[in-house]
Amino acid sequence: MTYNPNFDLDLQFGLIYERKLERLLREKSKIEIKTERDTWAKTGNIAIEVNFKGKPSGLAATKADWWFHILTINGEMETMVCFPVKKLKDIIRELLKKGLVKRVKGGDNNDSELLLVPIDKLISKDFFNNNGVVHNIKG
Repeated sequence: MTYNPNFDLDLQFGLIYERKLERLLREKSKIEIKTERDTWAKTGNIAIEVNFKGKPSGLAATKADWWFHILTINGEMETMVCFPVKKLKDIIRELLKKGLVKRVKGGDNNDSELLLVPIDKLISKDFFNNNGVVHNIKG
């Protein structure tokens, strides 16, 4: 459905996605929720775990359909981003190819491999074409 300034049509469009989100949260999908503390606000990055003690973990091992990443400051939820897991993996794979994601060790005893993902790149319009396919990510 394309944008239409008619209130009734715009309302109808909004209600479709309210119902889809409600269904996603209630019954249809498995979700993974991660919470990011204050550092993201200073660095502009979120940390996504992909390995723990040499074994796939986090995004690399999830069985979830959707990935929610909650961003907090001083213990208060400021916002969140969410992606279908497949799309998030595709985006991160492209960002890695472009050298825009940094791999670091972290967590207790540096046992985790984390990907530091720039939030502005993660949600950039440059990731999607009209078919929702990841493409042509700019540096």
